[in-house]
Amino acid sequence: MGELTAEAVVDRMVPQTPRISPDGRWVVFASSPVGRVGTHPVSGLWVAAADGSSPPRQLAAADAEDQEPRWSADSGSVYFLSDRAERGTAQLYRAGREGGEPERLTDWGAGLENYVVMPDGDAVVFVAPEEKAAAADPRVRVVRRTDAGPPTWDTADPPGRLWSLDLRTRAVRPLGDFGPRHVVEAAVRPDGATVAVVTWSVADQEPGIFEPGLHLIDPATGARQDLGVPAPEAESLTWWHDETGWRLAYLGITPPGLVGGDAVFEAGDHRNLTAGLSVCPIGLAESGDGALLALFAEGLDTTIRRLDPATGTFIERHGATGALQHLNASGGRIAFVASTATEPEAVYCGPPGGPFTRLSEPQLSGIRWGTQERLFYRAEDGLELDGLLVLPPGRTRADGPFPLVTVVHGGPKDRYADQAQVGWFRWGQFLAAVGFAVFLPNPRGGLGHGHAFAASVAGAVGGAEFTDLLTGIDLLVEAGVADGNRLGIGGGSHGGFMAAWAVTQTDRFKAAVVSAGVIDWPLLAATGEWGRFDLALGGRENSPITYADRISTPVLIVHGECDTNVPLSQGELLHHALGDREHEFVVYPREGHSFRERGHQLDLLHRTREWFSHLLA
Repeated sequence: MGELTAEAVVDRMVPQTPRISPDGRWVVFASSPVGRVGTHPVSGLWVAAADGSSPPRQLAAADAEDQEPRWSADSGSVYFLSDRAERGTAQLYRAGREGGEPERLTDWGAGLENYVVMPDGDAVVFVAPEEKAAAADPRVRVVRRTDAGPPTWDTADPPGRLWSLDLRTRAVRPLGDFGPRHVVEAAVRPDGATVAVVTWSVADQEPGIFEPGLHLIDPATGARQDLGVPAPEAESLTWWHDETGWRLAYLGITPPGLVGGDAVFEAGDHRNLTAGLSVCPIGLAESGDGALLALFAEGLDTTIRRLDPATGTFIERHGATGALQHLNASGGRIAFVASTATEPEAVYCGPPGGPFTRLSEPQLSGIRWGTQERLFYRAEDGLELDGLLVLPPGRTRADGPFPLVTVVHGGPKDRYADQAQVGWFRWGQFLAAVGFAVFLPNPRGGLGHGHAFAASVAGAVGGAEFTDLLTGIDLLVEAGVADGNRLGIGGGSHGGFMAAWAVTQTDRFKAAVVSAGVIDWPLLAATGEWGRFDLALGGRENSPITYADRISTPVLIVHGECDTNVPLSQGELLHHALGDREHEFVVYPREGHSFRERGHQLDLLHRTREWFSHLLA
């Protein structure tokens, strides 16, 4: 058994988007390493027998990014997007299930963003900008208000359009007229009679994602029917049917605010199908027989539920310890990617009620895992909370007290599931491997406990959410697990905000890591790409910069130079505010909000562990 190394973390392969063939016999999935080597990412496609009777084999291998596989109606071939002809520009390909040289189906100058295969196998509907579209020059974002209607926006990015590709003639024609709106997602009804489409007002995330539209398009004529305004962040269009016919569902933010849990909505009247549930939907899939399936985050675990049309409720079909994602169903089977405390992500397939067979190769076998313990406790106000504790490999609570690092998740609409805590930003096992106890809390504001739990931080981040962290830390200190004199805190994005906020509110922490953290909410609302959402979370009174003069804890600040979600100016603000107080400021070139380059991920892992090791020794 070996120690978990940074190289093992970033070089492991992560599977995603499993797709079951219509006959239920095969599963195709993409797989890629955590860290990118070179300028462009590389990912491959793998085909496995759905019953696990034969190992997966790579399909049409190339030094390229192959992704988003889809099956043909006869289960004999696989469609996929690939940039093998021109790195960074995705085109549509088709390969036989048994392999061979794939056939290139498009030569679209701007590249494809998304696609769906029509059920009759004669056409593909895809999303892409105009073929010769170019970014606006100069880049202009101006609100144009008129008396005739709502504001319109100039956009810095070319909008996506909907196109139909005839697979027999290779002719491409525009499908539907959306005016200046940007096409984001399309989903064909299983009978092929109509295509559902989500649009934004413009291609730019702010304001586009907050001004969505939902439409139906006749694939033969291009005639458009509008279905009104869906909930913000509308996504995951999924068809299902009952005795009345075909219906359309999607995921979106629960109204009326922008902060809160997601819900499953039915298109048309946009009825909330999950109202009142104390769990959170995180994925949708059509079952293959017309029913609607949904993934739900339920505390530290995940369940698959099926909508009962008669009662309008979601009935559990399978409960899993840990995390499930990328749900797919076809041919009487379901597939998903799952992770448990000691097994990173792997593809599983089986009948809807189980049992399920692992299809992808195990990752990080032979690693000495730290003991991962599920925590349940109550906040000061009695709210039920959960989280995880990771202890060093081979150690128990009786070996404490340990130096404790609290790592706060991002979001805040996210969670720690009871899955393998290993990644370039998931530091639980990596820190535990060198002797730390690691506390992974799920404070209010996150997923897994329903809409009200997630919405409770609106306009109040850093309040009761912060006391939730302290309550958990205090319980671990009182239990003799944590050394109260050797406490550290860290996190990325919203977790970075919480780490920065913590060291403005108390001097209990002897070391902090702030990765892409929010330091000034009003500034972020003015410069980031989620302005309205950021305004709904906090203001000047919730900003670490307001209290930065109180900081005495040594802080490691890390930030991506090209981050548009939480711009670099946030990290620079904290760096300048700290002045000559002990801190380190590291900027990773070419990186956005999520670090992609292998070398940068390795550096962050090593730098983080060394920071805590030095200050909490």
